[in-house]
Amino acid sequence: MTKFRPCIDLHQGRVKQIVGSTLDTAEGVQTNFETDLSPSYFAGMYRDDSIEGGHVIMLGPGNSDAALDAVQAYPGGLQVGGGIRPDNAAAYLEAGASHVIVTSWIFDENSRLDVARLQELSKAVGKGRLVIDLSCRAVDGEGWVVAMNRWQSLTDVTLSYESLDFFAGYCAEILVHAADVEGKCRGMDEALIRLLGEWGKIPVTYAGGASRIDDLTLVNDLSAGAVDLTIGSALDIFGGSLIRYRDCVEWNQRSS
Repeated sequence: MTKFRPCIDLHQGRVKQIVGSTLDTAEGVQTNFETDLSPSYFAGMYRDDSIEGGHVIMLGPGNSDAALDAVQAYPGGLQVGGGIRPDNAAAYLEAGASHVIVTSWIFDENSRLDVARLQELSKAVGKGRLVIDLSCRAVDGEGWVVAMNRWQSLTDVTLSYESLDFFAGYCAEILVHAADVEGKCRGMDEALIRLLGEWGKIPVTYAGGASRIDDLTLVNDLSAGAVDLTIGSALDIFGGSLIRYRDCVEWNQRSS
């Protein structure tokens, strides 16, 4: 059964909701929401509501203290990603993160998968505590191509049953942001969700474009319950007007 998974996105040390595809662009970051409330405030909310498996994403430098603030408030309930490497992963796990999420570090400077790096990180933290972020963009004629460097650079990895099988050998879960629709609240990439659900060999979380509470039902139907859904900018707790956080909590309670 599909579950709602929460998020805490951090930018310049503050909790924000931004359109991820606008990071590091000439036009500048498009911010949907920002607050003076601490990361631990949101982590405590998720803890009190028993909403597990959310991700804390550090969008750029200067967010480490904020990420630690979140995971220390909800030990074992949150995953941390953004700049994760073998030399810093342990600090987040020891502080209370259930898993660390790796993105760009497993690719080289030419945006090619570096299997040795992947193996090193998986060994360092343990397969059972590693989440691989395969966030992607749709490319005509190629399907979904994994993107790195805050989704600005396309890699040499395309999402397929075969590539998902490969990465599943090194991690406990897979996280996929649909970068083309993320943060826009204009609808999800249904074909991508269907692909992830048809594969469905280990836990997968999809993020991007959710705009109504019924999207939880839609993801459940498209993936046969094999894919969880992260909702960010549409939530009322992040300034959105489309989905009530309390309704998401009630969904999880009904589906447990």
